[in-house]
Amino acid sequence: MSNSAAVPHTHTQHRSAFALADAAPLAGRVLLSAIFVISGASKIAAPAATIGYIESAGLPLAPLGFALAVIVEVLGGFALIAGYRTRLVAAGLASFTLATALAFHSNLADQNQFIHFFKNIAMVGGLLQVVAFGAGRFSLDARR
Repeated sequence: MSNSAAVPHTHTQHRSAFALADAAPLAGRVLLSAIFVISGASKIAAPAATIGYIESAGLPLAPLGFALAVIVEVLGGFALIAGYRTRLVAAGLASFTLATALAFHSNLADQNQFIHFFKNIAMVGGLLQVVAFGAGRFSLDARR
């Protein structure tokens, strides 16, 4: 005999399961986006330091890289929160995050770089979940 037959499902339990399923994608998008929006804002607050960091990584065209990073992080972060073109935005943020892991955190012998590299990889995993499953009910995408 299965356990599900022994525990009756009430309408309230069913409704709260749907409420969680509706709210979880929104919460996930907000939490994933926070790091991008905050990082973009910190870049805007200290452009010279960010450009210097990009140059220290040996990347060319640091001012252009700075501008692109700010645009991707701020606009992408807010688009992800809103659930606007969510799969495309999440794919773009995942690509950006993977690229930054490889460009800025590839010295895995350094414990700090190791942690940042795998933090970025974990973020890519979360973003790929958004790519796969979409924005959910509470999003601009759901209104179309």
